[in-house]
Amino acid sequence: MAELIRGLDPDRVRENLAGVRAELGSDKVEIVVAVKYVAVEELEVLVEAGVTHVGENRSQDLVAKARTQPGTRLTWDFIGQLQSRKVKQVLPHVRLIHSVATYSVLEQLARHAGDDAEVLVEVNVAGEDGKAGVAPGDLDAFIEACPVRVGGLMTMPPYAERAEDSRRWFAALAQLAADRGLPRLSMGTTQDFAVAAQEGATIVRVGTRLFG
Repeated sequence: MAELIRGLDPDRVRENLAGVRAELGSDKVEIVVAVKYVAVEELEVLVEAGVTHVGENRSQDLVAKARTQPGTRLTWDFIGQLQSRKVKQVLPHVRLIHSVATYSVLEQLARHAGDDAEVLVEVNVAGEDGKAGVAPGDLDAFIEACPVRVGGLMTMPPYAERAEDSRRWFAALAQLAADRGLPRLSMGTTQDFAVAAQEGATIVRVGTRLFG
């Protein structure tokens, strides 16, 4: 496991956040700060630096971290692969789950989600073998089966050395969302968020770029 990040400087995080915002070229794109490797005691630093939205990849860490930040100081999203048995744990703490992609998760949402629950469906736009996500051809049936509101789509494109190489996959996801009238598009991470924004991302997930 990677070493947890500690000793963050709020001024440096604030400066890096402003740099990401400048590259996005819009204040309408939400920056969800990925805190998978951020120690729980550093969340106060993020708040001081002006961070408002955070995302966690691991269910147990999300619950533990969210409990240290009561109220509305930080808005939490779940951005990792969610096991169906963890759905009940995660739901009370999050605004969005970005990675709904299996019928077993849908079953748990039907059992435990409230009327205000909202999720994003993860799409395997490139059709990569063994990768999480609903196939584009199966998307309509999956959305129809979802027992809670589907607010949009999410994808992780194939690994690429250049951000530009991910553009076609972001464009493909944007088209899938537009065809279905879905407003949210979660796509783009530290290495390719600017390209994702150019292709219509409404949410980007940025981590290490903010902490250096």
